[in-house]
Amino acid sequence: MLSYRHSFHAGNPADVVKHLVLAQTLQHMVKKDKPFDYIDTHSGAGFFAIDNADMQKTQEFNDGIAKLWQYQGDVDALADYVALIKGMNESAQLRHYPGSPKVAEHYLRKQDKGWFFELHPQDLKLLQKNMAGKRSLRVKDENGFKGLLALVPPLSRRACVLMDPPYEVKSDYEKAVDTFIKAHQRFSTGTYLLWYPVVDRSRIDRLEQRFIDSGIRNIQLFELATQGDSEERGMTASGIIAINPPYTLKATMQQVLPELVKVLSEQDGFYRCEQLVDE
Repeated sequence: MLSYRHSFHAGNPADVVKHLVLAQTLQHMVKKDKPFDYIDTHSGAGFFAIDNADMQKTQEFNDGIAKLWQYQGDVDALADYVALIKGMNESAQLRHYPGSPKVAEHYLRKQDKGWFFELHPQDLKLLQKNMAGKRSLRVKDENGFKGLLALVPPLSRRACVLMDPPYEVKSDYEKAVDTFIKAHQRFSTGTYLLWYPVVDRSRIDRLEQRFIDSGIRNIQLFELATQGDSEERGMTASGIIAINPPYTLKATMQQVLPELVKVLSEQDGFYRCEQLVDE
């Protein structure tokens, strides 16, 4: 199924959390000179214009990045995220929003490699255009689940993996966990980030339990709910499950998430910042 396009959802609260976690992770990884690989299993187009018809149709960015555009708070990581997005706009106005490929490109150095997988034919063309010009960045017209397993362990022996499936097919929840478990068996020291939507809380409970039962150590969870759980509302929350996260990430998110609840959530919104499995 290739109907999902992230352009309808770019810049929404789910993107804010996902890209802030990604930025914090990559910022940590570039502190060492040693090269690393970045693997993005479901890349999308990579860069979005706010006046695009898809974004204007849903206007989900108004509930996310637009509310943060003039952020003047004292949470440094959140201010850094806003500055990152502003740096990808030519003017003081919000004109563009980067997908995860562009966020990653900002941090990747000459010695690092970027691998970007996308199957949707239109988004693939846009991704190829948006990521053109650097030999170290490779766009693949391949299944990202299989693509990840073909790349681990990387030659660099350092990697950050972001998996962000559309979850249009319900089996993606199981497939995502299965793929991460297999990848971890081959390459246990990599950092793995799995984004998930909360539409049915019981499904997320099962997903978490599978990670807890997997035998993998050092797993954290970061979640922002803009509304209370309700299957009638569609997606009310989203989060990241992180394996081998930077040692600084949990403390950072303990500051970021309460601030995001204040700025982005309704009265019944909440956050979770948890160590699912100890180191």
